[in-house]
Amino acid sequence: MHRIVEIEDRVLETPSTVTWRFPYSVPCAPGQFVMVWIPGDDEIPMSLSYTDEPSKGVTIKAMGSASRHAQSISTGSSIGIRGPYGNRFDLAPRRILAVGGGSGTAVLAPAAELAVRSGARVTCALGATTETELLFATRLAASGARVEVATDDGSAGTRGFVTVVADRLLREQPFDAVWTCGPEVMMRKVAESARSHGTVGYGSVERHMKCAIGMCDACALGPYHVCVDGPVFRTEILLSLEEFGRTKRDPSGRRVPL
Repeated sequence: MHRIVEIEDRVLETPSTVTWRFPYSVPCAPGQFVMVWIPGDDEIPMSLSYTDEPSKGVTIKAMGSASRHAQSISTGSSIGIRGPYGNRFDLAPRRILAVGGGSGTAVLAPAAELAVRSGARVTCALGATTETELLFATRLAASGARVEVATDDGSAGTRGFVTVVADRLLREQPFDAVWTCGPEVMMRKVAESARSHGTVGYGSVERHMKCAIGMCDACALGPYHVCVDGPVFRTEILLSLEEFGRTKRDPSGRRVPL
């Protein structure tokens, strides 16, 4: 499915992060992603930060040249959308800890909201470099989730990494599942913590994606293709992969350290 849509709303979420909302009636589930074509630039994979019907949304952090260009695109502009692709978060657990680092929270937010609406108790541990870069903390609190934050500089919540908050929460109370998305080094630590506490974990992985249908091999992760086998994986699978949290492939396919 490929459609040209118009950006209906553009929201500056943090100094480095923008959300686009656009009409897209194709059913999408929390955890899935779409390929977004930016006219005059490139097609890039973006996880859905809003999966509502019929409006959808993606949240973009300025990182590479395409995402920096995307941030300058205004309301009323046309973009191309194809998808959704990939799998979704398992919403069956009733006690969920969602651990988001930076823009990774955008992936977790729609899943957490839907889980709360279905009667689950959701606790969110959110991390950022500084208070102004915290993403969707207010949105998640308004949904009914419990929210705790950590910032590198101590400007909000716990001073330090969100992995410390996640480990403390796992010690304090039982959870049926841990969801995580963010920098892979962070995700690996969260996965190891979940395993040490005997809790099932799920991680949403980001890799370079070109085709989104498992043909180009750009998103290879061990024996898996993130676009079709993921992007949501059991963290036990991720921990079994030597490269997870340690190396990634650059656009040319060469492995580089994280």
